Order: sequence, then structure tokens, then C-alpha cells
Amino acid sequence: MRTHLRLLGMAILWGASWSWGRYVAQTMPPIGAASVRFLIASAALLLWLAHSGRLDTLTRLHRRQWTGLFWASAAGVCGYSVFFMLGLQLVPASKGAVVITINPAVTLLLAALIFGEKLNGKIVLGMLMAVGGALFAISNGSLLQLLTGQTGIGELLLLGCVACWVAYTLIGRAVLGGVDALTATTVTALMGALMLLAVSLVAEGGTGWSAMLNAGGDSWFYLLLLGVGSTAIAYAWFFEGVKTLGAGAAAGYITLVPVFGILVSSAWLGEPLTASLLIGGGVAIAGMTVMQLGRQAPKASRG
Repeated sequence: MRTHLRLLGMAILWGASWSWGRYVAQTMPPIGAASVRFLIASAALLLWLAHSGRLDTLTRLHRRQWTGLFWASAAGVCGYSVFFMLGLQLVPASKGAVVITINPAVTLLLAALIFGEKLNGKIVLGMLMAVGGALFAISNGSLLQLLTGQTGIGELLLLGCVACWVAYTLIGRAVLGGVDALTATTVTALMGALMLLAVSLVAEGGTGWSAMLNAGGDSWFYLLLLGVGSTAIAYAWFFEGVKTLGAGAAAGYITLVPVFGILVSSAWLGEPLTASLLIGGGVAIAGMTVMQLGRQAPKASRG
């Protein structure tokens, strides 16, 4: 029961990260804030790695794995965070929460093309539902906007998040074999934080950092929640769920992330629950569920 409650907490923390991120992105220099978020997260993850007695795993990584971790950091932490924070300056958090439903669909499609992963009818149906629903929500119910290039820059930035996350996932599958999840998450968080710091110093400069240091206490509080809550604690609970219940059962809770993302953004930020958001989000979330069922079906038939 405790594991299920923690997985539910993980979904809430990941869902709330969109609202917290939007607040921070509008009150702090976005890239500098992202670098601090992952510096906080990497410090917490390093403590966790040390507490679990696995700190020495860092010394056993070989060159190929370090190279993979570098590129995974560049895509999944640095690139994703830049698109995430810049996008949330322009787009409601609820839209961002729906966009993430595209991640597993695109990842599965490319995994099938690159690694030969098997797809079945349920998975394909779920992919179409997830992508179609998310695009319906992004375009405010007018898919023609996407086809005619009328989509706003904020929505395009959020799609950049999808591209970066898919790249991160595929890089991990291709070159990070033998690296446990906690070590990979810790190293990519730290590397990504340093990359973001470098980008921030170039793009935002001393003026940006001065503005961040002078930001209000609320901004720093939500930045701390992003670093410790939505990154370190949420990942810890997810890894515990994978270990206790298995990857499939734990991954099922990820379908709740956009639900909580929409609910928190509406309740806390007062964002409107538009018809296109509810319809598109509902279809996309249902699509994620269908994909999850499709991935479990072959395992059940073998059992």
C-alpha cells in the first residue's frame, strides 16, 4: 500500500511541476532557474546514491557510458529544460501537462524503427489517440492551425520538450546498458545542471543572475519544490515502485501525471478548463492507458 501511495505522490509531484515551472519561469530568468533546479536535484540525488552505498558505481563507468551520459544530459536535462522553461513563459501549464502524453507514443514509434521493438494493434491505437488528443489540445481544438503553421511559438517550444525527451530515452536505451537508473539520473542531473549554468551565463549574463537572486521568496520556494520534490523525491518513489511492483505497474501511474497537471494548474493558477483541453487531454490520457495495456498484453500471453 505504501508503494502505491508513493507512486500516486510521484504522479502528483510530476503533474504539479508544470504549474510550479510556469510560476518560476514568469518570475525568474528561466535558464538560470533551471540550472539551480538541477543543481539542487543533483545534490539530493548524490546524497541518496551515497546513502544507498552505490557512490562507487561512478568510478566503474567506462568511456562509452560517460559519452552516453553526456549526450543524455544534453538532450534530456539541458535541452528539455530550456524548452520547458521558455515554453511555460508563453503557454498555460495545463497545455504543457497534456503535451507529455506524446512522449511515449513517439518514443515507441522510433524504438520500433530503430531497435525493432514490436508494436501491436493496441499500441498503435493508443499512439494515435495520445498524439491526436495532445495536438487537439495544443491547437485549441483547431488541428488546421498545425497544418497551416499558425501554432504559437510557445506550443512549438513544448514540442521541443517532446523531441528532447525522446532523444534522451533512445540514447539511454542505445548506450547506457549496465548503468542503473539512480546512477544515470544522478549523473545526468549534475551534467545537465552544469550545461544549463553555462548556457545561462552566456544567454542571461550577470543581469539575469542578479534578477534571480533578488526574486521573491515564493519563486525560490517553488524552485526548491521543483528540485527536491518533482525531481529527487519523485524519481526515488518511481524507482521504489519499479523495484517493488515491476516496471509495468509503476509506469501505469505515469498516465495520471497529465491529470494532476491539469487539476493543479486549474486549482492553483486559475487556468481555464477549456473544452479543447478537456476533450484533447481526455483522449490523450486514454491513449496512454491503451498503449500501456498494449505493452502488457504480450507479457500476459507469455505468462
